Amino acid sequence: MYTIQDLYDLDHTLAAEYLSRFTYPWEALAGIKNLILELGPTLGEEYEEVSPHVWVHKTAKVFPTAYLGEPCIIGPRTEVRHCAFIRGSALVGADCVVGNSVELKNVILFDHVQTPHYNYVGDSILGYYSHMGAGSITSNVKSDKKNVIVHNGTEQIKTGLKKFGAMLGDYVEVGCNSVCNPGTVIGRHSNIYPTSCVRGVVPAFCIWKNSGEVVLKKGE
Repeated sequence: MYTIQDLYDLDHTLAAEYLSRFTYPWEALAGIKNLILELGPTLGEEYEEVSPHVWVHKTAKVFPTAYLGEPCIIGPRTEVRHCAFIRGSALVGADCVVGNSVELKNVILFDHVQTPHYNYVGDSILGYYSHMGAGSITSNVKSDKKNVIVHNGTEQIKTGLKKFGAMLGDYVEVGCNSVCNPGTVIGRHSNIYPTSCVRGVVPAFCIWKNSGEVVLKKGE
């Protein structure tokens, strides 16, 4: 329930070929920067290199107070709004929203992802049509600074990574002011209640409630 095949439809990202090399999505985090540097020069005339190693599609809208750090790619019809801070190593797909005061770092955003208000997304991959409510963040470093472990019930998967935020599957909804703790994996079509503190693996088609209870969506 937490492999790339389980979480994502690779038809909706420029990183499709790259991601297909891995079993687990967090295995791809270390190479995002190099991926962007390789992809950028191949994107064609529809993209402009607006500064060194920063490629923006001609139909994208980047507001004047937004900061685009290198390397990054901004896809077609995407909006990067006022005071957005893209620190670098960000591959942002088509029809996305990177909203006011949002910070991105070492991420892949599939097409139609929305991070519209006051979000921090670091060392994470957000699937097709996933959405982070206002103020929701991905926490990417443990308080004890030890390597991140993905917890799935009694199963523990060692990632070997000190920085690992969250893997959001396609169509995931994260409620306002929620925190996805390091190593969180949320399956396709699942919802997170507002103000939640999420840990471990949330299966597909489920709801994470405020108490940490996980229930299957009705009709699934």
